[in-house]
Amino acid sequence: MTRSTTSTFEPGSFQIPRDVDAATVEVGSRRVSLTNLRKVFWTNLGITKGDLLQYYADVAPFLVSYLAGRAEVMKRYPNGAAGDFFYMKRTPTYAPEWLRKCSIEHGSGSVIDFPIIDDLASLLWVINLGCIDLNEWYSRCDDTDRPDYLHFDLDPVKDGSTTFATVRTVALRVHEALEDLGIPAYAKTSGSSGIHVYVPIVRGPLQKEVWTFAKAFAQTMERMYPDIITSEYRVAKRPSGRVLVDYNQNAWGKTLASVYSVRAKPKATISAPVRWDEIERGIEIEDFRLENFRERLRRVGDLWAPMKSKTERFDLEPVVAQTAVKKPTRRRKEPGPR
Repeated sequence: MTRSTTSTFEPGSFQIPRDVDAATVEVGSRRVSLTNLRKVFWTNLGITKGDLLQYYADVAPFLVSYLAGRAEVMKRYPNGAAGDFFYMKRTPTYAPEWLRKCSIEHGSGSVIDFPIIDDLASLLWVINLGCIDLNEWYSRCDDTDRPDYLHFDLDPVKDGSTTFATVRTVALRVHEALEDLGIPAYAKTSGSSGIHVYVPIVRGPLQKEVWTFAKAFAQTMERMYPDIITSEYRVAKRPSGRVLVDYNQNAWGKTLASVYSVRAKPKATISAPVRWDEIERGIEIEDFRLENFRERLRRVGDLWAPMKSKTERFDLEPVVAQTAVKKPTRRRKEPGPR
């Protein structure tokens, strides 16, 4: 896996005030008002909202490029990681004028203006709303029907019967199967309970075609490894001890937690890019936390960099060329984020 040698990662180069309740910071020519900076977002860890903002300011040189040009679904935790949350898609009316928006027509016929995170100022503005993790679309705003990557959410069955060791095994099996097809794949922890496997693709196939390929692949994996893998989307019918190879996250409008996102979990875990050899050696979700992840970035650089490459993308078009797919209409059932 390609390692980034960028020298732009300098934790603390942009300081977030953390000894006051509120402040206005200048980011280039833009001003961002930050509020409730001393509010504790992780009571057990003593991590404040200001600490969360500082983390995102530190990782912004790596993170922003993966969010730019994509609609952002806001998942807001006004009372911190242990509190209730709610989703917000439409950019609020009080957003600053400089915030770019992505207008997308949904199944109801309404047009929703999502915010776009394309620089540090917009990142801080969104996080200040109480967003802990970030959830961007997997297609870009200039063509929301044609994604430039596909992904599989490897999710343990929720009855507690599936170990993370099984998730790691499934990730390696998925990687092997994709390699056999000549398809490059990259992994990151979800920061929650699973592993995300991403494939950068040449933009061209329609969303429905990408989803159809992902579904066929997941079902094939289930047939190959029925003792550890399921592709059953109905929760009640998933067998215990399995890992769901979730293809349905490739449906139009679905989202996964972004790379480098903090998750609202007790240990403030991170959705962290990992090498396949690290998965083989036995990484754990809680190895990557807000408190220690900046040191990892300093050591290994941006392991997610191949996802931005124009030359390392897989051309899915020949694979889906024989599959007849009806071109999507402008009216769709509106899915929820994840």
